[in-house]
Amino acid sequence: MRPHIRVWNQSGVFVLACVAALVSGLTLGACHVRPALAQQVAAVGDPVPASDPSSREINAFQAADQKQPPPPGAVLFMGSSSIRLWATLAQDFPEIPVINRGFGGSLIQDSTKFADRIAIPYNPKIIVLYAGTNDLAYGNKKPLQVLSDFEAFVARIHAGLPQTRIVYISINPSVARWNEEADVLETNHLIEEYILSTNSKTERLNYINSHEDLLSPEGLPQPSLLRPDGLHLNSDGYKVWISNIKPRILALAADDGVERLDQPKAAAAQ
Repeated sequence: MRPHIRVWNQSGVFVLACVAALVSGLTLGACHVRPALAQQVAAVGDPVPASDPSSREINAFQAADQKQPPPPGAVLFMGSSSIRLWATLAQDFPEIPVINRGFGGSLIQDSTKFADRIAIPYNPKIIVLYAGTNDLAYGNKKPLQVLSDFEAFVARIHAGLPQTRIVYISINPSVARWNEEADVLETNHLIEEYILSTNSKTERLNYINSHEDLLSPEGLPQPSLLRPDGLHLNSDGYKVWISNIKPRILALAADDGVERLDQPKAAAAQ
């Protein structure tokens, strides 16, 4: 089996020496990595080319990681703009360490593509993914294709982090994309069924259905919960989202041994 290579070691020091040694075909100290992986490791450390639509955000994440590496064992939120725009994420989850790595306009395949940069190096205990709406809207994908992309995301994460739990949040309803509601519902159903049938001690998967909570009693999207674009949640929308998501995440975090920030370490260890 290929050894997993982390760009960051536990002290948060960038492993430039390992990369240099690998490129030279050497084994340096604790690196213990085959030279054949040198190109892969170096590519993860290199900036994303400007030609990639997500380059600015991904490179900014990596620059921030060099200055202050995220804590290992946290809960990582990633996906599209609804995660990126969640500016109060840390305030909404003061009980546990959280990381926000949402990037605008992204598809599920983009989170898979950049997992080696903004997921696997952090060694999170839980990854919470919100993505799929852009796949349907302008990714020219049908629900079965979105499911396939989610399965590829799960495979990539569990190849590098087999013990990490993956939580998928259902695609939200919106005014701007109400014409795609049938595909949204089918996609949510397909991913939920996949998670229910696949979840196990070795394939740690969970599904959170927040879609219904964001609908009116008449089953319609609520403009009062959305920004003027009719697509993204406003502060009231996030309150509804949080009321659904937070209890589930905190329960899973407790099961998975995520550190509690609201408890003294000595008391938490008892």
